[in-house]
Amino acid sequence: MTHQHHSITAVPDLNDRYDLYGAVHKGLRKAGCDLLVRLGATDFDDAAETEEVLGLLRTYLMLAAAHVGHEDDHIHSALAARGVATDTVDHQHDDHREAFEDLEKLARGVETSWPMHRRANGRRLYLAFAAYLAEDLGHMHEEETVTAPALWRQFTDEELLAIELRIVSSLSPEKNMAFMRIMIPAMNPQERAAMLGAMQKGAPPEVFDAVIEFAVRPALNARAFGDLAGRLQIAA
Repeated sequence: MTHQHHSITAVPDLNDRYDLYGAVHKGLRKAGCDLLVRLGATDFDDAAETEEVLGLLRTYLMLAAAHVGHEDDHIHSALAARGVATDTVDHQHDDHREAFEDLEKLARGVETSWPMHRRANGRRLYLAFAAYLAEDLGHMHEEETVTAPALWRQFTDEELLAIELRIVSSLSPEKNMAFMRIMIPAMNPQERAAMLGAMQKGAPPEVFDAVIEFAVRPALNARAFGDLAGRLQIAA
């Protein structure tokens, strides 16, 4: 799969194909944009506020790094096995890993700096994260407009779902829950109901209930949760 520059409006329709990237990318976009706003608004002279935003940053970096690894191990390897090159997105993933290390160093710099330097170091972290996020947004666009069609050409929807299930089964319960927390509020009502409806049918009841109570309900406002509850026929 070689990269060719194309218009940002050249977005292929799903045409009822399985959207392997959609939900997790929506979650990462929302989490990244929310975090960028938080970093820009943080009072780095306030120790508690600084500790909180750096905790959010580290959670985001953990999820982003895990996502990159999942794509390498399960998606790119599957394409390679069918003779499809993924050089462009592979190189972008290498850049991401370097950025994760750089952002962690900047976060530690904020934590360890003298008080008179903390605001400047916080600004440095904010701008560096903004630059990373801009690159990641472009990268995810590449995957959804170039890599996804390559997947549709090579794999059936059942095979794509099997790839996704292998990714999900590789996650710890804690990491699974963390991904759900960023994905659910980023999805539209139909997507939300489809994902959770499948879980309602296929997962043990205690697992489904835990996801609803600890990932879904806290992430949605009353109206959105009420809509979802009606679609799933669960208590609001």
